[in-house]
Amino acid sequence: MSAAPLETIEIETSREPQASVIWMHGLGADGNDFAPLADEIELPIGVRYIFPHAPLMPVTINGGYVMRAWYDINDAAIRREDEAGVRASQQNVEALLARETARGIAASRIVLAGFSQGGAIALHTGLRHSEHLAGIMALSTYVPLADKLAAEANPANRTVPIFMAHGTLDPMIPVARAQASRDLLMKLDYKVQWSEYRMEHSVCPQEIADIAVWLGRVLA
Repeated sequence: MSAAPLETIEIETSREPQASVIWMHGLGADGNDFAPLADEIELPIGVRYIFPHAPLMPVTINGGYVMRAWYDINDAAIRREDEAGVRASQQNVEALLARETARGIAASRIVLAGFSQGGAIALHTGLRHSEHLAGIMALSTYVPLADKLAAEANPANRTVPIFMAHGTLDPMIPVARAQASRDLLMKLDYKVQWSEYRMEHSVCPQEIADIAVWLGRVLA
């Protein structure tokens, strides 16, 4: 993956944002995927939404076709994880976090969010980040490198609020895998708000409404 800073789309809901939400897209999409939600989610404070574009890379499961991805996927069950790719994306997101703090937004006012691969990177990075975050939002995803989390988790985010949501009909990441990740996090004493929706690998109106409530609470 490239060491160059990630390109991003930024949407500010006020002239002086008081918080930031860094929201990563899924495999094959880009930052435009969730940008429209910035206008749909009403919050009582000004927010800077940051929608980064993942690097372009060949993805094995898609025949080596080059697309935007946070890490490679070798098989549909994701049995053999791309640890190097996950950790490279972690560093890319850490750079975005550092940029926000340099712009005056404290880590405790930043939410890391993501869908699918992007949600996996939000969890992986947020739980290892050295400063306490406002929250982690992980949609239709799972904990990557799960066997290494306990040893690598940073105490700064042991109490970070986590919102996890998943579709019960998801054919790409079975809900059972997400539930196993939820159970792992709860076993490690993380605060997880879990929601299920009758949908496939997507988002739905009720989920967006629940996200707005949760963001309003953690950024209050």
